[in-house]
Amino acid sequence: MINEKEYLLKQLAENIRKRRKELNLSQEQLAHKCDFDRTYISMLERGKRNPSLVNLKKLSLGLEISLSTLLQQV
Repeated sequence: MINEKEYLLKQLAENIRKRRKELNLSQEQLAHKCDFDRTYISMLERGKRNPSLVNLKKLSLGLEISLSTLLQQV
């Protein structure tokens, strides 16, 4: 059974992946825009990392969306 934390991270992962693909960015390109390592983006997209608020803001800027949009359904 999936717990709440796993559910939230999976929802966030889906939002990140969907928006990145809408922008036609590779994980490496997104990582460069956000000043992250590509493996960090990969882990976020698989729901394996729980990002800080600061990193969520960097991510929303890199994905060219608001933080509230990034967190929809999370």
